[in-house]
Amino acid sequence: MISFVNSFLSYIVLLLVIGVAAAVAVTVGITMAKKKNAGKPSETTEGTGRA
Repeated sequence: MISFVNSFLSYIVLLLVIGVAAAVAVTVGITMAKKKNAGKPSETTEGTGRA
């Protein structure tokens, strides 16, 4: 029974670590995309010439 609990907790910790890593990656990606797009004018202010 103890080995089952230890194994279960080990997988829970691994799941949490992967989840935190994914959240950090998404946050960094969004931040980088916003910084990249901040220097460019958007299509609404640029005007594409389409009616």
